Amino acid sequence: MAIESQLAEHRAYLLRFARLQLRNDAWAEDAVSETLLAALTKPQSFGNRSQLKTWLVGILKHKVIDILRQRQREVSLQTEEGEEDDALDALQFKADGHYAVQPADWGNPEQELASRQFFVVLEACTDKLPPAMGRVFLMREWLELSSEDICKELRLTPTNLYVQLHRARTRLRECLELNWFGNKKASA
Repeated sequence: MAIESQLAEHRAYLLRFARLQLRNDAWAEDAVSETLLAALTKPQSFGNRSQLKTWLVGILKHKVIDILRQRQREVSLQTEEGEEDDALDALQFKADGHYAVQPADWGNPEQELASRQFFVVLEACTDKLPPAMGRVFLMREWLELSSEDICKELRLTPTNLYVQLHRARTRLRECLELNWFGNKKASA
């Protein structure tokens, strides 16, 4: 089977992963496109050392991180075509320059930034996991694969899977306590 058709088979799976991470359809499409382009450009780097899907997710993971870093300060306003004008028209001002209708509450932008920073730290902690343990954790917690599917894919017993997940969660908790929650206490 040609590499192009093999890559096409995994596109939906990769898109789901990217959407889970980025929470933006356009960014997810970009990340998946860049991933497939990278795989097509250098298929020799695959080398059959793992499953094709695993290799692609590894590439995608780095693309997602790059997009998150790149878009960290951007604000995304997703609207249907023609809705942008309606959104701007809705902002009406009085003659004295004040709002006729108070704009909607934006929430807490600092909290949003802190949340994004948390996910960067979580990603770094996940990267520090041993490869096999990180893979099991990502498959279960981020891709939301069932335990049965993971065991089948990785040829693990359910007991081994639960032990690896427990160890991964314990290491992540320790890493987060050290690099995120510990820093919050120190800065408070």
